[in-house]
Amino acid sequence: MMRFNDKRIRVIVGHYGSGKTEFAVNYAFQLADQGKKTALVDLDIANPYFRSRERQQQLEEKGIHVYSNTFGYDITADLPAITARIKAPLEDETCHTVVDAGGDDLGARILIQFEKYWKIADCDLFCVVNANRPETDTVDGALSHINRIEQETKLKITGLINNTHLMKETTTEDIMKGYRLCSELSEILETPLKYNCCMEELQDMLQLKTKNIEDFHLFKMKRYMRSSWLDR
Repeated sequence: MMRFNDKRIRVIVGHYGSGKTEFAVNYAFQLADQGKKTALVDLDIANPYFRSRERQQQLEEKGIHVYSNTFGYDITADLPAITARIKAPLEDETCHTVVDAGGDDLGARILIQFEKYWKIADCDLFCVVNANRPETDTVDGALSHINRIEQETKLKITGLINNTHLMKETTTEDIMKGYRLCSELSEILETPLKYNCCMEELQDMLQLKTKNIEDFHLFKMKRYMRSSWLDR
């Protein structure tokens, strides 16, 4: 089981389609599996699909507290309203908190409302990169995306997450493509590449392929967020 050496509060940003919500949900589950007091804060009010709060029941069954909209009812789940209750896990120094922010710079804008929590020493801001997305499939494109998020939020990215995928069509070469791109980004930004995401069915092949790469940190994931209508 991977032991995380990250700050207590982890804010997750990224481009639409990067898989940031899948990563955020998996991260929360793995923290809870390690016996940590865990909360997931869903600040994504821009995207109607793949919202972490849609897995609230599963998360809470694991003891993970979920914070999302003001009302807390499914019928109002799409309203762009955030509850002030999200301050509770952010202020609780014993709670490991994963924050799923909105996609792109506009979606991440909501972070400004709670900026005092992100500027403390105990907070990381991770950017999820999918090198198979048209807007982030080159170093220049990914840099432009990250710069817009930083300019909009006035926050600095502290870590990169390689989550290069094509959903069920993902291969190990896709992940390695993302590793190469994110490694170059890491050097330019002087920001660490924290994790390389991999669905569990590809884990063994990827570990074999990367066994001689010392800085390749694999983050094994399960598929929680894929909606059934995508398989039709």
